[in-house]
Amino acid sequence: MLRGSRCFSVICDVGPTTTPYSTSTLPPNPQPKTAIVTGAAQGIGRAIAIQLASDGFAIVISDIASKQDLMDVVAAEIKSKNAGSQTLVVPADVSSEADVNKLVAKTKDTFGGLDVMVANAGICLANPILDVTIQEWDKLFSINVRGVLLCYQAAARLMIEQKRGGRIIGASSIAGKKGGGNLSAYSASKFAVRSLTQSAACEWGAHGITVNAYAPGTIETPMLHDAEATIITPSGAGLISQLKASTALRRSGQPEEIANFVSMLASDKSSCMTGQTITIDGGIWFD
Repeated sequence: MLRGSRCFSVICDVGPTTTPYSTSTLPPNPQPKTAIVTGAAQGIGRAIAIQLASDGFAIVISDIASKQDLMDVVAAEIKSKNAGSQTLVVPADVSSEADVNKLVAKTKDTFGGLDVMVANAGICLANPILDVTIQEWDKLFSINVRGVLLCYQAAARLMIEQKRGGRIIGASSIAGKKGGGNLSAYSASKFAVRSLTQSAACEWGAHGITVNAYAPGTIETPMLHDAEATIITPSGAGLISQLKASTALRRSGQPEEIANFVSMLASDKSSCMTGQTITIDGGIWFD
């Protein structure tokens, strides 16, 4: 049992079970490095997959099986933009432990290992708290939280086995920084991603693995437009226009702007950053 007087002072003390890594002591990675991106068929995930491919990564594009055609389009776009790029399309339901383990195993079999896991897949539920059903709550948490946990676990196991470090990146949200009306389940799930990211960073840092998350705001994606169709704002104005007006930049963001930040997290430039959830929202939430 953790004692209250010691809890925070030893929160990242996981014991002398591993030898701490520094960038200079990690073994060299094979080229190209390999990245898995879940939820990669559209929106932010698609943009991340395309960006990391342009950075030189071999890309594993993953999403649910019903989005096979969209995943194939992303793979074709990557190859058209980057001569010689390597892609692999692997349908997977991130809420299924078996699917996630197969995803990572197929990545290892195809490319020899894994360097970056981007646990991007997620869904949004917009309902007042009193209207949220247990079925809706469980479905959202199975994807947004369990899915991230399973991706983190499977990636970390392989990265620890490889003994060359790695980057694990999760998807939170500004809704994971502050709760709001009609977003109780979604917001709670994104808060959970933040705390999971912090705990994973503490446990795996000694293996040279960094764990961070990105917290997007109003980003032009199919998910945002789906939310607008279901949320009635108090003023009666459209959700997206109201959100744009609340940003310092007075605009919504583009998926590519999130992908640019993830590109940095996936690179050696982020070698001393871990356990962080960084907001990218045009100036809605200020940490």
